[in-house]
Amino acid sequence: MINGLKARNLSFQYGAKTALNNVSFEVSKGQFCALLGPNGAGKSTLVSLLTRLLVAPGDGEIHLIGHSLEHSPRNALAALGVVYQQPTLDMDLTVRQNLAYFGALHGLSRKDIRIRSEAALDRLGMLERAGERIRNLNGGHRRRTELARALLHDPKVLLLDEPTVGLDAAARAAITDHVHDLADQGMSVLWTTHLTDEVRDSDHLLVLHQGQILEDGYAGEIRGDLPLQEWFLLRTGDRS
Repeated sequence: MINGLKARNLSFQYGAKTALNNVSFEVSKGQFCALLGPNGAGKSTLVSLLTRLLVAPGDGEIHLIGHSLEHSPRNALAALGVVYQQPTLDMDLTVRQNLAYFGALHGLSRKDIRIRSEAALDRLGMLERAGERIRNLNGGHRRRTELARALLHDPKVLLLDEPTVGLDAAARAAITDHVHDLADQGMSVLWTTHLTDEVRDSDHLLVLHQGQILEDGYAGEIRGDLPLQEWFLLRTGDRS
């Protein structure tokens, strides 16, 4: 039994178009796994399957800390924290209110919500902004709020779908560094991106292209003597 995330033989079609073709991979406990793929590679479809927004037909299987997403969805999803590509915060609520609402949906007590919210916001440098409305925050602070919210219920697996899109370099680096720290502390992390500069040589790297896994290993070993961006371009032809 894997303590993180395990996907086996995932395929999905939109009509005649194949979005994913027999995708399999694992993310172990304490591992930062970068899922790198050009736009249209199938990353969003994969995220939808992993979060049960879509259901894979056929023989595909997804397990989260040993729980089958098909047969035990409540236990599986309880272990998962998600930061989606598109913003999902309530713009008219404060940072603290957004976290409180999410915590209540997970059945946390008011006391637990308060303690966990303060701890998560403090780690992300957002505690002093807890009383501000989301619409008054910049993009980086909104993303930090979404990350704090995703961590509120103490997930074992963290899934982030292109979480730094639209952020400046400093905000991107801060969020990337923080999530690497979470992996170092034992969390299983799947980070989807099309930006090669977010991937470290020590990261577990999955390269997704045209719905298939092209590479699965450590980024530094995969790229060889080439910079990752140059290797990625040669391998996929991506110029996005």
